[in-house]
Amino acid sequence: MADNPRSPASSSSRSRTVRSQKITMGSPTAEPSADERREALDRAQPIRSHTPGHLSTKSHGGSGSSGRRKTSESSIRQRSQSVTSKGAPLPPSNPTPVPTLTVRRNGDTHNSPLPTIPSSSSSAQDLRAGSSTGGMETDARRPTNMRSTSAIAGKPSSVSISTSAPPRKTSSAPRPRGPYTKEPPLQDPNTAPDVPAAPSSGMYWSRAPVSGASHTPLRAHTTTLVGSNVFVFGGCDSRACFNELYVLDADSFHWSSPHVAGDVPVPLRAMTCTAVGKKLVVFGGGDGPAYYNDVYVLDTINFRWHRPRIVGDRIPSARRAHTACLYKNGIYVFGGGDGVRALNDIWRLDVSDVHKMSWKLVSGPSSGSGSKDSASSSNKPKARGYHTANMVGSKLIIYGGSDGGECFNDVWVYDVDATAWKAVNMPTTFRRLSHTSTIVGSYLFVVGGHDGNEYSNEVLLLNLVTMTWDKRRVYGLPPSGRGYHGAVLYDSRLLVIGGFDGGEVFADVWMLELAVHAYYSQISHFTIEV
Repeated sequence: MADNPRSPASSSSRSRTVRSQKITMGSPTAEPSADERREALDRAQPIRSHTPGHLSTKSHGGSGSSGRRKTSESSIRQRSQSVTSKGAPLPPSNPTPVPTLTVRRNGDTHNSPLPTIPSSSSSAQDLRAGSSTGGMETDARRPTNMRSTSAIAGKPSSVSISTSAPPRKTSSAPRPRGPYTKEPPLQDPNTAPDVPAAPSSGMYWSRAPVSGASHTPLRAHTTTLVGSNVFVFGGCDSRACFNELYVLDADSFHWSSPHVAGDVPVPLRAMTCTAVGKKLVVFGGGDGPAYYNDVYVLDTINFRWHRPRIVGDRIPSARRAHTACLYKNGIYVFGGGDGVRALNDIWRLDVSDVHKMSWKLVSGPSSGSGSKDSASSSNKPKARGYHTANMVGSKLIIYGGSDGGECFNDVWVYDVDATAWKAVNMPTTFRRLSHTSTIVGSYLFVVGGHDGNEYSNEVLLLNLVTMTWDKRRVYGLPPSGRGYHGAVLYDSRLLVIGGFDGGEVFADVWMLELAVHAYYSQISHFTIEV
């Protein structure tokens, strides 16, 4: 049509004439055929508004005479029937009232036809049932037993449309999540332990509210941080060793048990696990009377294990309860035990290529033939296992441990670049084995362990600049005394996982909030002079 249907010159009588032509087409009393209805609708397309959100009453001059409203409803009926004629059976000769939406916006009431749905009747029903009104208030014209499926779960749809097709049933049951545990409930203040408040500068113990996959209690396992995830591998409880892998999200404290593939290690305990980029390198360990010197690599991206090719004919003896630290593409392994005696040699594993590695002896044993180390037994540490080792620059710091008979309290420093050992003279000493030690700024945080008499839950601070011990008060509710646990530093917290107190093996996670001790009076760049 040449006239604009919105212009004042377009009279209401002309609109009625055009629409009557659309729907009569033959005998006034005969029902038009499907082709006639489609042709009539196509011919009337210029009457429709294409403005987004345009409402029918405004497009036809507001709320005019009752004849206009009847004509508008007839036009709506024709458009609805034209959709039905394309993809669904024709309606009976006496069709039901046309579904319309009564829409209220800013106090005005408008009737709007259903949107065209170019699909089968079942899909059309799904779209109608899940349609959104964009925040408009709507009234429903439908039987009370009809139910719509809203796009917002758990809320009834604000748009209700009468239709002859039954609504599609949807399930409100939650998706299965596997063997996960729900988030723990909040502590009831009436039953919570009475713990004194801590000052803002004080360190604070609390138990982490973990959720997710359950796992067995563990001791002598490995805990390795990659990004914000703590990878926990192997270990044992009071009956058996394991080779399962668990991952703790250090932000949400959610446990997961990813599926692993490849050459999975045998069950192990007292092995080492070192992060090399996003790869984990596992060495040694054992199970019962068995001791190993195998190397395994886990890719933390695809969770696939493989055994690298070891070149050369020199490899360390099988061992467990040793330590391993990364420095310049080399993992430095110290000490441990082979089931017969304790060890104090140092081996370097070249990990510049995680698929092809080689071993090198950098500090031989303190006694016996074949030693490559010119130092005598008086200026290197006694053989030991269940000690700790930390790399600060080129200095490897060894603390504590045991040779099976004695619990040590000494601190040793091995300069990797100078290939030299040196003992640290300490005015005050503490005996420890099966503890953990973590670098926090210029301090070494030592948690728990056995002091030769009992398991401890103390926190010891070794000042690496002055090489002196410091004991500070820790607030909150501390974990029970334990050893053979794991500890990592993440986001100003020390996370302690699992452990053993001589009678019970633990599966819990504890947090030590370091507060200002993680930043205050710390030195980020320092050297160890001993």
